[in-house]
Amino acid sequence: MGYMYYGSQGYELEIDDRPLSHLKIALLSMLRAERCVAFTMQRPNSSGGGRETLWITPHTDLRLRFIGSRPPSINEDWVKLLIASASTPPRMRLCTEPVPTRTLQARTPPIRC
Repeated sequence: MGYMYYGSQGYELEIDDRPLSHLKIALLSMLRAERCVAFTMQRPNSSGGGRETLWITPHTDLRLRFIGSRPPSINEDWVKLLIASASTPPRMRLCTEPVPTRTLQARTPPIRC
């Protein structure tokens, strides 16, 4: 289980590590392109239930924390589906992982500035 912290107050959303890894790639891709994102997710019953939408801009404080020690393999189709969902009326949301046609191995690239 991982966490997404949103805003200057560090509002916390609990999301499993695997979907969070894919959401991270989708969100960062859009934010790098200077696009704002409305992200909607279902709230667990333990947190009061319902759904919640966050407005995320390139200037939003956003932090992702993963509990697992190893990054998962990345399903490129899932990342594309998450990005595509940002253009739909309910906006970006975590959807069910599709069967991958291509899987990328997660790796840490060298940092170049």
